[in-house]
Amino acid sequence: MSGYQGKKNIPRITSDRLLIKGAKIVNDDQSFLADIYMEDGVIKQIGDNLIVPGGVKIIEAHGKMVMPGGIDVHTRFQMPDRGMVAADDFYQGTRASLAGGTTMIIDHVVPEPGVSLVAAFKQWREWADSKSCCDYSLHVDVTDWNKGTQEEMETLVKDHGVNSFLIYLAYKDVFQLSDSQIYEVFSVIRDLGAIAQVHAENGDIIAEEQRRILELGITGPEGHVLSHPEEVEAEAVNRSVTIANQTNCPLYITKVMSKSAADVIALARKKGAVVYGEPISASLGTDGTHYWSKNWAKAAAYVTSPPLSPDPTTPDYLNSLLSCGDLQVTGSAHCTFQTCQRAVGKDDFTLIPEGTNGTEERMSLIWDKCVVTGKMDENQFVAVTSTNAAKIFNLYPRKGRIAVGSDADLVLWDPDITKIISAKSHNLAVEYNIFEGTEVRGGPLVVISQGKIVLEEGSLHATEGCGRYISRKPFPDQVYKRIKARSRVMKTSPAKQQQPQQQHVTHQPVRNLHQSGFSLSGAQVDDNVPRRTTQRIVAPPGGKANITSLG
Repeated sequence: MSGYQGKKNIPRITSDRLLIKGAKIVNDDQSFLADIYMEDGVIKQIGDNLIVPGGVKIIEAHGKMVMPGGIDVHTRFQMPDRGMVAADDFYQGTRASLAGGTTMIIDHVVPEPGVSLVAAFKQWREWADSKSCCDYSLHVDVTDWNKGTQEEMETLVKDHGVNSFLIYLAYKDVFQLSDSQIYEVFSVIRDLGAIAQVHAENGDIIAEEQRRILELGITGPEGHVLSHPEEVEAEAVNRSVTIANQTNCPLYITKVMSKSAADVIALARKKGAVVYGEPISASLGTDGTHYWSKNWAKAAAYVTSPPLSPDPTTPDYLNSLLSCGDLQVTGSAHCTFQTCQRAVGKDDFTLIPEGTNGTEERMSLIWDKCVVTGKMDENQFVAVTSTNAAKIFNLYPRKGRIAVGSDADLVLWDPDITKIISAKSHNLAVEYNIFEGTEVRGGPLVVISQGKIVLEEGSLHATEGCGRYISRKPFPDQVYKRIKARSRVMKTSPAKQQQPQQQHVTHQPVRNLHQSGFSLSGAQVDDNVPRRTTQRIVAPPGGKANITSLG
């Protein structure tokens, strides 16, 4: 295995043995100083004065932070859309991920209507295996619901290492499922030990609004945000939470774009619901005011669903919720199209292919918006960029942790480095960047993927096709411990649960407030108690001077 890299025998970029000296190791729960030795893509030793074999490449960290490589939980590389394909394929996309400090991505398989889930999954595997530069895994989107779909989901979980499925409440007449279908899908997902992901928007209302706005003569990108008002996202999140609670299924909301949607998730969690929220690079780093740009190509570059909020205070609000734990994971939903591809919608905003960039910028944006501002510390940063995702999707502790036995996916992070994001310098195939001109503080100095240095001194050495598919087992502990506890409680019928409470209330001793120890006749409750003999007060409180002389 050690001489093999990807699909071809390519000379190794670096030695298989790496030693990072003087690192400040940052995990989600603690930071400490130590050296890290890795071999064959796995962390072998952590400590001081390590005894390591010869032929080791040494990286001097000089007390800088070394953290687990980022996990981008939501990408859509090479995604087909109405006869077009997203501009960043698995090579270009994962290369950009590595440049930003992300060492694993989880992409979405989107079966075209009529195509089986397993066939679509195999197609995505083929694309990613030949091009991916880093480890990857796959969510599968359920775009149609019939008897065969359930069997295919079982096959994907048991034989193909899939433990998450996405359901659409939007895209009417294409991907959208009805509430009763969602109820059935959630029940199946729960029994399989997987996670139900939801694209939350009310597709029926959006379809009506799109028609109305086009009839008004509004055809530009601003029509997209006008036909997707914020409340249709919040309503769909609330509906998803309700159905998930009824079916006792763990819920994961992708692409949290607005304040009100985030508030619904936060409130549901406070009430004890098993629900997770995923804001994306775009919603954390920019806003929807750009939809009204006079430059059509710029405005169209921001088109995604749910749309970016036109309220410019939204990114700061979402970053605050991410920092306090109300939102837990971050993705990029990276799905880019060239301006010439988006131009098919120049006279009809509903035809503009949707998606924004964000996989390369994600970690630096979060560091700049959350850590630099004092909203979160470096440990929370690790939690929201890798560890929480690894725990939810059952990749932990192989991913999302620096520990002996974990994969050697690491980032040497410089908190002081500053960079201005620009399409001129990004590692993407597209000519436009939605964060153009944004200055961010914090970024990767060295990135190690599968125990090999892929970014050093600003130069990227990504190898096409070396990414491995990482299969994920069902019933992740982080999620299903609570689901199992709930199902035990629910097995006791509600009638039996209520009965003891009613009996308990009935037999509780109650004091009659109408009875009193006072009587108008002068008789008192304590009349039968023998009285003490009178005592003469020699020195009353306050001293003798306090007694007024009456004689």
